[in-house]
Amino acid sequence: MHIAILTFQGFNELDSLIALGVLNRIKKPDWRVTICCPEPEVTSMNGVTIRAQSTLEDAASADAVIIGSGRQTRQIVSSPELMSRLSLQPERQLIAAQCSGTLILAKLGLLGAVACTDLTTKPWVEEAGVEVLNQPFFAQGNVATAGGCLASSYVAGWLIARTEGLEAASKALHYVAPIGEKEAFVANALKHIEPYLPHR
Repeated sequence: MHIAILTFQGFNELDSLIALGVLNRIKKPDWRVTICCPEPEVTSMNGVTIRAQSTLEDAASADAVIIGSGRQTRQIVSSPELMSRLSLQPERQLIAAQCSGTLILAKLGLLGAVACTDLTTKPWVEEAGVEVLNQPFFAQGNVATAGGCLASSYVAGWLIARTEGLEAASKALHYVAPIGEKEAFVANALKHIEPYLPHR
């Protein structure tokens, strides 16, 4: 299982790194989560530089893909060179976008009529013809979107629930939840995730 977290120049650390931390609570030999970048190194909106663990081309063969947000998303969607490197297939991949990452999915034509995003990105997503919901998380089939930096835990929880089951997702979220609030944190996260899981 390979989960690629698309992380571009000007990325939001909370989107990429919280998801990375929660997803890596799954300890299985074939479980791999990578920061996936267009260049060998990317620098965040707050000046943190990290090294890529996989390339944008690797995302095409990943089992799941998360598209993080950042300050340069509008430049990204305006770059035919960058957008042509993104080959995502929701019929065989789980795909999630966080905040302005939702705009990338909209421009790729991979969203339905509604989605979630942050308040800054909302008008741009609406310009792309997608209604923005006033909620932190939404999924339709294999495509999920989230709005607000800390909703990244919902994205990670949804991916774990879809691949490893709800119990595994609950345990991963419980591990990262604040002390004294663990049960309430997990219950709140599951309230947002469970409606978008396939009926078993």
